[in-house]
Amino acid sequence: LSTEILWLCISLLFTATMWLPYIINRMIEMGLWPALYNPQPDIRPKAQWAERMMRAHENAVENLVIFAPLVILIEVTQQHSALSAFAVIFYFYARLTHFIAFTFAIPLIRVPAFVCGFAAQLILGLSLLNFL
Repeated sequence: LSTEILWLCISLLFTATMWLPYIINRMIEMGLWPALYNPQPDIRPKAQWAERMMRAHENAVENLVIFAPLVILIEVTQQHSALSAFAVIFYFYARLTHFIAFTFAIPLIRVPAFVCGFAAQLILGLSLLNFL
């Protein structure tokens, strides 16, 4: 695997597991069967961290929709470089930091982490266009 595909896979797996803590919280708050029932839009978690974690997960999915195709395009076009390898690793750690900072309500870290993830996407996109 290329570095880019490896870190895309790691980012995908991380995003795929983000729901686990807030669903476990929902099971504790509501009980097993109500938690597994189709979520009702007006029933929100009592724990504010769980609410924030849900929003962080949504944000991660929204950003993955941009990040994943960029990485796949790097792979398909064979435009691997030290910069693209750096960008995918940087993206993962930016999103990890964003997830933690969002969950624990640390805006002075959350916002810069989000911007770092965006910067990684820009690096990949501009590399594909041969601007970097």
